Amino acid sequence: MLFNSYAFLLAFLPVTLAGFFLLGRRDPAWGAAWLVAASLAFYAWWSVPYVLLLLTSICFNYVMGAAIARAHAAGNAPRMRTLRFVAVAANLMALAYFKYFNFLLDNVTTFAGVAAPSLHVILPLGISFFTFTQIAFLIDASRGEAREYNPMHYALFVTYFPHLIAGPILHHKEMMPQFGKRAIYSPHASDLAAGMTIFAMGLCKKTLLADRIAPFVAPVFDGAAAHPPTLLAAWGAALAYTFQLYFDFSGYSDMAIGLSRMFGVQLPLNFDSPYKSRSIIEFWRRWHMTLSRFLRDYLYIPLGGSRFGTPRRYVNLFTTMLLGGLWHGAGWTFIAWGALHGGYLVVNHAWRNVRALLGWHEGGRAGRTLAWAVTFIAVVAAWVLFRATSFTDAIAILRGMAGANGTSVPYALASRLPAAAAWLQAHGVDLSLGGGAQFLQLWAGLASLAFIAFVCPNTQQIMRLYRPGLGAVEAPTMLGSLQWRPSRAAAIVVALLAVVGFLSLDRVSEFLYYQF
Repeated sequence: MLFNSYAFLLAFLPVTLAGFFLLGRRDPAWGAAWLVAASLAFYAWWSVPYVLLLLTSICFNYVMGAAIARAHAAGNAPRMRTLRFVAVAANLMALAYFKYFNFLLDNVTTFAGVAAPSLHVILPLGISFFTFTQIAFLIDASRGEAREYNPMHYALFVTYFPHLIAGPILHHKEMMPQFGKRAIYSPHASDLAAGMTIFAMGLCKKTLLADRIAPFVAPVFDGAAAHPPTLLAAWGAALAYTFQLYFDFSGYSDMAIGLSRMFGVQLPLNFDSPYKSRSIIEFWRRWHMTLSRFLRDYLYIPLGGSRFGTPRRYVNLFTTMLLGGLWHGAGWTFIAWGALHGGYLVVNHAWRNVRALLGWHEGGRAGRTLAWAVTFIAVVAAWVLFRATSFTDAIAILRGMAGANGTSVPYALASRLPAAAAWLQAHGVDLSLGGGAQFLQLWAGLASLAFIAFVCPNTQQIMRLYRPGLGAVEAPTMLGSLQWRPSRAAAIVVALLAVVGFLSLDRVSEFLYYQF
């Protein structure tokens, strides 16, 4: 079931809210049980058989987590480490089978030059998220940081439908105390108002922004090797995907946080205007923040972090991002994307070291603008690998972005300015391309999306006075007066957003992060 669907908005959500508060006010245990059942039904909408896999994962990890915690409390470090190794390995093996088996089999058979039948293993929806969430729980239990083991609350922690399908990746210690508060089992006007506002913003990002720019992506990316795009076509498609992914993921994150807030529960913030970043380091502090936190706490630091010198630190950074790329998908283009970002981070840290050594400063507004431009272009180039279905398609698009495939402008557009058309032709620009109206529509849309992403405050900044989620929210630097407060005017605006978003559900489209 998708958040941006009639079934969810008209049936599942109102029924789930009503049942949660009616039962929860009588007994919090009933409310938690209802929300677990509703979350399982939400998952079963996609696949009933895989509900058994989810429940098996929950039972296994709960039992192992409790055993690890007991071993830690008893000071039995060898037993604790053994249990932790077995539990984490079992989770990774399950993830590897469902997510990477077909990929590994295809590569092994191709390398060996033999034909082998594919087993067509189907990827369970959300397995990356509920697996990483529970691995974090197991490690926290081994550190003595997971202190509550109510089985119903643990089941709710894993299955909680706002995060189940596409994150954020949750920490046991930040969610379990919230499920234990009796106050969340009674409705609160402030939570409902804030939650519905955030959800409406996310719905509009998905349906009005991400889905509207999406049609400009596939025609260029799919089959780029056969029909190499020229300069403007390649940049148009790359930027269209850059903003499609931005508003799709930002929209999902808002909807998840808004839904959870309706239930009185705060999720961790997961998206913080990453395209405003002035370095790749900053980008990864703003993009998929809970994944970055997971990779830092449970991979980069255990690998040694920065404790063993600069060269080892760079190896750890690169390895972490390489595995982060593999987490996103079973494909060489995802691995290459992760390796590219690993290289970006190494260069970024090395540059900071050089600047500190030489005593160089950022360079004022011009320096900050240059840093932002370099970061954004690097991110866009990497997204080409992320989206392309093959290296040949990715290379064709990157060559087009570099101008190696030539330049073309729609004749219908250029012919309106004869002098400009003559100048373009004299400089080797092809004016035979059709689709002038589409060309204008694309670039006008990109300009609008860029203004929203680069200039406007994000959702949590607008909702800053009412703590939209777990985590610090920086004050908006521009258009800072856009601060939400409960009022009649705010209710009218939110109602209009909700209606517009609802009426835009002319076709149901999955969130891009579902496939990861």
